[in-house]
Amino acid sequence: MARPRFGQHFLNDESVAQREIAYAEITKNDVVLEIGPGKGMITSLLAKKAKQVIAIEIDTRLAEELRSRIPENVTLICKDALTVDFHSLPRFNKIVSNLPFKISSPIMFKFLQSTFSVAVLIFQKDFADRLVASPATKDYSRLTVGVSYKARCRILETVPRNCFSPQPKVDSAIVELIPYQKPSFTVEDEQFFFDLTKQLFTHRRKKIRYTIKSLYGNIEQLPFLDQRVEELTPEQIGHLSDQLYQYV
Repeated sequence: MARPRFGQHFLNDESVAQREIAYAEITKNDVVLEIGPGKGMITSLLAKKAKQVIAIEIDTRLAEELRSRIPENVTLICKDALTVDFHSLPRFNKIVSNLPFKISSPIMFKFLQSTFSVAVLIFQKDFADRLVASPATKDYSRLTVGVSYKARCRILETVPRNCFSPQPKVDSAIVELIPYQKPSFTVEDEQFFFDLTKQLFTHRRKKIRYTIKSLYGNIEQLPFLDQRVEELTPEQIGHLSDQLYQYV
């Protein structure tokens, strides 16, 4: 039985799992990270194709069940993935997961701090829409900006809600994430850029000048002051960050 506190919705359609793995083009040279293996459907399919699978499961009950039947090339870690130092793991080059819905945003930012060639991930559809949103749309967000700075992201297919147990209230989507070797644009200070983006989207309906003034005082020489952050492209937010950084 799924535990709501972990945001568990188990994939029960093997054809979806097979397509997700096919998108990742797994070979015997690949070491694959999986977050939230659950009952192990994706894990077992990955193990047949990959050199090694590193599966991180927070639920001790599920982890114990998996230990009794996982292949030898699967390393199972029973911990909260958000607390695991990915750099301490065996070096992985791909990520394939049906992610617990409750950790979608923090685990995405954690992935983007890691080194890998491709991730193929299942998210709730509304979260996936935010990943690929365009400026001046309701789904455009801090998440969109952070992801587009670090990686190319696209939705590969929609997965109906009846492919999961228990059935969630919304459909899901398979998403492909390919990190850039270098960020898609440069900024003077990356952490300042991320912090400013967070502050601006916290007040997304305000003109930028009012958010800047409340944080840093009245600086009239900056661009885009009479616009709202949701109207700016990620590159324009980066340019604003660089200009503001000169004054702080």
